[in-house]
Amino acid sequence: MTTVTAPPAWAASDPYATALRAGRGPLFLRRGDGWLLPLDVERWCAAADAVDRAVLDRCEGAVLDVGCGPGRMVAELAARGRSALGVDVSEAAVARTHTLGGRALHRSVFDPLPGEGGWGTVLLMDGNVGIGGDVAALLHRMRELLCPDGLLIVETVPGDVDERARVRVVDVTHGRGAVGEPFPWARIGTPALLELARRGGWPETVQWTDGERCFVALRSRRTSSRAEPPKRTAVMSSQRSRNTSGSSPVADR
Repeated sequence: MTTVTAPPAWAASDPYATALRAGRGPLFLRRGDGWLLPLDVERWCAAADAVDRAVLDRCEGAVLDVGCGPGRMVAELAARGRSALGVDVSEAAVARTHTLGGRALHRSVFDPLPGEGGWGTVLLMDGNVGIGGDVAALLHRMRELLCPDGLLIVETVPGDVDERARVRVVDVTHGRGAVGEPFPWARIGTPALLELARRGGWPETVQWTDGERCFVALRSRRTSSRAEPPKRTAVMSSQRSRNTSGSSPVADR
């Protein structure tokens, strides 16, 4: 188990919780120099879109969605009959995931999690590869969570980006300027991520773009598959999660 810990990025952010409850922004990450990154709250709070669904078509086995937010990916997997669990440090995000019929834990990814070493797929969507501000440490943690030959799917920033900073969540609606607590964050594009993966011993990589979004799939070990979209209908689990205390990633009902 890695000893690295991640500050609860969204936990102290009232603007983020408020936006999730409302299902809309505007909301931004603000660096110390004043630069603003818009957060796509409306898309996160909507149902999974075509790009999301194409990502989920690649998932194998039980799926862990790290930084699940309001739960659109977990809810879509549940609707497909797949075993899935979200984890997020935001109580509002976990609550919204539950209302959609998904399973989620209010926890940091660096805390003990159910099914460690047994997840078939781990998702880092919507920039969540930036959690904790140290991508290499996060990749190491992902390997601890995945089963042998497990699949990690990462959404990256378009372009050649490799940035670490302390940021705050900022609500600028009507000039109120509500601001959350600062936390470390990272932004990384596909080239920099692939270099980190190479250094970290992730031997299998697939990269693709869909619309304006960029993705990388990494294997925890070498395998004959290259994370291509399935050529046959995947075997779907008819069982939903009941608790997360067992040895399997998502316990059977």
